[in-house]
Amino acid sequence: MARAAIAVAAALLPCAALAPVAAAHGGKAPVNPLAARLDAYWSAARLTAARPVDTGLEANSAASGLETDSVSSTASPAVDGPQPGEYIPPSHSFDGMSQVGTFFWTDVSGTGRTCSGSVVRSPGRNLVLSAGHCLRGYSGTSPRRNLAFVPRYHDGQKPYGVFPVRANGVYVPQQYYDLGEHAGAEYDYGFAVTEPNQDGTPLEDATGGVQLLTGTGYHHAPVRMIGYPGGAEKPLECWSRTTRWDSDDPAEPGSYPRIACDAFVDGTSGGPMLVPWPGGWAVIGVIGGYHTGGYTPQISYSAYFGKNVRALYGDAVAGVPPASPAS
Repeated sequence: MARAAIAVAAALLPCAALAPVAAAHGGKAPVNPLAARLDAYWSAARLTAARPVDTGLEANSAASGLETDSVSSTASPAVDGPQPGEYIPPSHSFDGMSQVGTFFWTDVSGTGRTCSGSVVRSPGRNLVLSAGHCLRGYSGTSPRRNLAFVPRYHDGQKPYGVFPVRANGVYVPQQYYDLGEHAGAEYDYGFAVTEPNQDGTPLEDATGGVQLLTGTGYHHAPVRMIGYPGGAEKPLECWSRTTRWDSDDPAEPGSYPRIACDAFVDGTSGGPMLVPWPGGWAVIGVIGGYHTGGYTPQISYSAYFGKNVRALYGDAVAGVPPASPAS
């Protein structure tokens, strides 16, 4: 408890105390050399060339890094997609919001890849929420391959800099590793602990954060969903509502929040489902879960955010050793 109290007290330091650190980027040596290296590596050309994982080649390879995205390349006999006569709210591109961004990394062939995420409020001011299938390849001491989070990325720009993911800083439920992305779809969520950017600024100090909500049920309205489609230079947003979906696929059992929004394709996995909250936004789900987020661009899903999500968040905040695939 004492350690948690110290962390909370540190998080409440005034932003002015960070000003001398942030000023270091103006021609002086960077405060975080790793972030500076990743900032240089992820040039505008590399950022705009990055694309989502090829699910047909890498969906079952933990060594491949970040995993599958919102639309799978495999077919399913189970029902998944719009219902007859269902209204599908449109989506549109925009310049993004500070608390939402995208992970960038290079796969084993050197190709740039992406997946979406959002900054959640935490005592360490350094936590990103995403889908488990986006993060599981970076558990433990797995190769990082230029892995970084870029908040409010758009049009090749990095307005808040680049935030490396800390070594041993990826938290995905042990059940997801053990069961896999299909049988373990109810555990398709994860957190990444970041390092400061090249100026030495912690992530949440730069961007702010959204409140993590758990145990609030399946039905929410209005819901603002945001994600970064692969190959697009701007994120998408859509306003809709979530309802409960009880799986009819025996290979992926469970109950999931379901949302109708058009054009959420590969790359949007891990993107948040947000609801209005005093002082900003709260997150009640991320694109993932059932069928790794859905097999059609019109319907997306999330794992349900209950006590297991809250426990994983607590582990990430406390810095306990993260789970990892069975050896």
